[in-house]
Amino acid sequence: MLKSGHGGALLASLLLLLRLVFGFAAPVAAQEPTAAQPPAKVQQLIELLDDPEVRQWLVSKQTAAPAAPVPATGLASQWVAEIRKHLGGMRDAVPRIAPEWRAAKERIAGDMQSQGTMPILRGFAFLLLVGYGAEYLLRHFLRRNAERNAAQHGGGLGAFIRIAPLVAFAIAAIATFVLSDWPPRLEAAVAPLLIAWISARLLIAVASAVFKPAAEAATTPGAEGKRATLAPSAARFWFNRSVLFICALAFVWAVTDVMQALSIAEDVRTLVAAIIGLVILGMAIDTTLRRPVEATTAARRMLRNAMIVAFLVLLWLLWVAGMKVLFWIGIYVLGLPPLLRFTSTTTRTMLDASATDGMRVLRNVLIERGARLVIIGLAAAWLAVVFRFNGSSMMQDDAFNRIFRGVLAGVVILLAADLVWQLAKEFIDLRVKQASVDVADPAQLARNMRLRTLLPILRNFLAAFIAVVAVLMVLSGLGVAIAPLIAGAGVFGVALGFGSQSLVKDVISGVFYMMDDAFRVGEYIQSGSYMGTVESFSIRSVKLRHHRGPVFTVPFGSLGAVQNMSRDWVIDKFKINVSYDTDVAKVKKVVKGVGAALLEDPELGPLIIETVKMKGVEQFGDYGVTLSFAMKTKPGNQTQVRRRAQALIKEAFKTNGISFASPTVQVAGDDTQSTTAAAAATRDAIAKKNAVLSQGGEAAAE
Repeated sequence: MLKSGHGGALLASLLLLLRLVFGFAAPVAAQEPTAAQPPAKVQQLIELLDDPEVRQWLVSKQTAAPAAPVPATGLASQWVAEIRKHLGGMRDAVPRIAPEWRAAKERIAGDMQSQGTMPILRGFAFLLLVGYGAEYLLRHFLRRNAERNAAQHGGGLGAFIRIAPLVAFAIAAIATFVLSDWPPRLEAAVAPLLIAWISARLLIAVASAVFKPAAEAATTPGAEGKRATLAPSAARFWFNRSVLFICALAFVWAVTDVMQALSIAEDVRTLVAAIIGLVILGMAIDTTLRRPVEATTAARRMLRNAMIVAFLVLLWLLWVAGMKVLFWIGIYVLGLPPLLRFTSTTTRTMLDASATDGMRVLRNVLIERGARLVIIGLAAAWLAVVFRFNGSSMMQDDAFNRIFRGVLAGVVILLAADLVWQLAKEFIDLRVKQASVDVADPAQLARNMRLRTLLPILRNFLAAFIAVVAVLMVLSGLGVAIAPLIAGAGVFGVALGFGSQSLVKDVISGVFYMMDDAFRVGEYIQSGSYMGTVESFSIRSVKLRHHRGPVFTVPFGSLGAVQNMSRDWVIDKFKINVSYDTDVAKVKKVVKGVGAALLEDPELGPLIIETVKMKGVEQFGDYGVTLSFAMKTKPGNQTQVRRRAQALIKEAFKTNGISFASPTVQVAGDDTQSTTAAAAATRDAIAKKNAVLSQGGEAAAE
């Protein structure tokens, strides 16, 4: 049995070859009677080839044989061929617009007659009743709650009251439409109209929530103090234009999908969309020329308008030529930057600058960064959909396809990484800010100082980790094999560790210093010749601010033993020299009164743990007795307390007739009497010293 397809074509070619061979061989066989006759099967094959039906079948197979493959051409040639084919189809579709619409109308009429007109109209009425009923009920409920709690009726709640009822309408209408029994063709034609109507209403509500507050700022009492992103006239202009463009674009999309549902030819659909697009082009040019702009020179404004109008015309030509991917890229280039700027400006007015809790910080970040992520993510997703269905010539190139999709995915990945980083950074900054507040509890103060030390280091590590992970994900999306990169990074890390042992030593030493809680930000430490207040950390070093102003940047590996002078308490000691004839017991009593006066000082009293006391005689000098004093204060306040204590001691000594030790210089002359007096003074001083020493020895023996 003969079969169609490639097998039939192959068989037909074989039979034709045999027919030609044996047809031309027959006369030769007649001239050579000595030649052998063909076998019986071959003779049957020759007779079969002479049959008219077989000949007709062979001829039809030769006619229907596939054409020779077209030689491969470049991407530019493919684009030119597709544009030429697209424009030619639109030209040929001009006389077929009316017949196609009449045929579609007849098909719809046939479906409605088969199902009945009244059931379909009742279905429409029921759909609208359910949708608008759900919208009205939710709107009424939200307004009643807003009136009960008028204090919370802000811009965000007002936008929610506008948009939420429309979402209820969309859910109810779509659910009713799906559960209803519609004729297939009529269902396919009504669905785009319903989706376009719902989308237009939602987008208009969003535009109203964005532009109406600024448009009504001049007429609303008490709105003068609020920040407005646009002037009232500009807000009204852009709101009206956005409503106009939303309705026009929804109409284009709905008409295009309805024509496809009604089985209208593709070239006719493309021609109708191009004609409607010409109307939208006129609206865009009019908006460009009438838009409110900042004050500028006439020449600059004219040049800017001319460039925008030329770009709009180019976009319409790309749409007409069927280059949908380039068309949407142009739309993004023209509209995405101002949209993002306006979104950032608008979201900043909704932020709570005085946020002091995690939920408000989360809300601020999600509003500011989340809005940008949603806009760019939706734009990238829509461009991927357009590329999927309209980039067939481009998709033949695997490298271009991979790069294009990888770039779109990379944009979304980087935006998501930015959102995660902003969330982490804001939470860390909030916690650092909370830890910077002075508290009375010493334990809480210690915890806060430790957080202020560790959280900045954690923030740096998170930034590096998120950046590395995001870059690797982007490279993976672009088709780059990241496994060798990770392995190479590991080998490079080992080599770097051997080549920079001091750096590794600094990093590891810093980790152990942090684990030991050796010092914190704000503490005064000393290590060798380095001393100062800890200002900040990096991965490998610490910055110390000396009390005279210089900043030391000391690697952790060079710190060694650290003296922390800002923990718990500090004992400060000082010495005072008094003359040998001073009553030590009287000095101790006087200093005790000075200590009591220090404790009563409203400024210094809270800083003192143990007030100043005289510890006793430290040593005997050449001109007087050295007395030792000590006191215990809070860290960092010992110098201030010591200076005040010494000032009070000086005044108390003066009041009680206590003399400080001072050297006495005797100048000898030629007079014998002066020499005798100097010798007597020296003997008296030595006698006083010996008497004090003997008294001290007796006291020690007792």
